[in-house]
Amino acid sequence: MSMFARGWIALALGVAALLSTQIVARGADDPLPSWNDTATKQAIVAFVTAVTTEGSPDFVPAPERVAVFDNDGTLWAEQPMYVQMTFALDRVKAMVPLHPEWKDQQPFKAVLEGDMKALAESGERGVAELIMATHAGMTTDEFEMIVTDWIATARDPRFNRPYTDLVYQPMIELLGYLRANGFKTYIVSGGGIEFMRPWTERVYGIPRENVVGSSIKTTFEMRDGRPVLFRLPQLDFIDDKAGKPVGINAHIGRRPIAAFGNSDGDLEMLQWATMGGGVRFGLIVHHTDAEREYAYDRQALIGKLDKALDAAVLNKWTVVDMKGDWKRVFKD
Repeated sequence: MSMFARGWIALALGVAALLSTQIVARGADDPLPSWNDTATKQAIVAFVTAVTTEGSPDFVPAPERVAVFDNDGTLWAEQPMYVQMTFALDRVKAMVPLHPEWKDQQPFKAVLEGDMKALAESGERGVAELIMATHAGMTTDEFEMIVTDWIATARDPRFNRPYTDLVYQPMIELLGYLRANGFKTYIVSGGGIEFMRPWTERVYGIPRENVVGSSIKTTFEMRDGRPVLFRLPQLDFIDDKAGKPVGINAHIGRRPIAAFGNSDGDLEMLQWATMGGGVRFGLIVHHTDAEREYAYDRQALIGKLDKALDAAVLNKWTVVDMKGDWKRVFKD
C-alpha cells in the first residue's frame, strides 16, 4: 500500500472517529435545554426514566405511555383572551355585511363597538351565541380553510406576533422528549377540536387525530353530488372540567399515565390520569412571569388556577414556576 493510500485511510478513520464522537455528544445533549436545572426538570426526567427503563419495577410498556396536554395556557398563551375567542370576534366583524341586524343585536353589537364590558355581561350564553354564529353554517372543509387563513395572519396585540409563535418552547421540548421515549402525546382542550386540528401537527408535532376538544354537531349531506359534513349551530360536546376524562375515554380509549394542565379546567383530567395506580405524573404550569408573559392564578377570569393549585399539593403534582423553571418562554 502506498504512503498516499495509507494517508487517505488514516484521514478517513480520523473523520469517522470525529463524527462518532460528535454523534455521541449530540445524543448526550440536554433534551430540555429551555428548562432550568431545578426540581421540576429533575422530576420530569426521573419519571420518564422510571417508566421507560426495562427491568425497573415502574416500567410501563410503550402502548400504555399516553400523555395528555391541555392547550390554552399549557402549550400556548391564553391571556388576555382565549385565541379562539379572538377568532370568533374577528369573524363577527368579517361577517357583519351579511348580517346588518347584528349592529343592534347583543352580543354582536358589543363586539362591533369594542364594548368588552357588555360582552362580558352577556355571560356564557352570549359567548355560545357568538360561537354558534361564527363557527357553524358551513362545511367542515370551509371552516378549516377559514381557520387556516386566520391563524396565518392574526397577530397577538401585546407581542405583535402570530399566535402560533406564542407557544411555550419548554413545552415543545417536553413533547419531543416524551415522544422520543415512546410516549403518544395528545391535546385534550376545552377549545374547539376543529379549530385546533388544522395547525397542531405543524406547531406541536401532534397529528389531528390526537386532538380532543369541544365540538358542535355536524351532519352528513350530499351537495351537488358531493358528500360533505355540514356544521350545525348546536353544541355537541364540551371538553372541559369533568368533560375531559369523558373525552379521553371516548377518543383515546386508554387512561393516561401523565397529564399536563394549567387551570381548574384541567383538575379532573389530572385526577383521572394520576389516580389510577402505579407510577403516574401530573404537572401544572403556574403563570408567574409578568415580564416575559403573564402572572395570574386564583383571581384570574381566564385560566383561573385555584382548586387545582391546592390539589397539586395534596396529590404531589409537579408545579412549574414559569419565572424560575423556564430559561425562556416562547420559541424565539
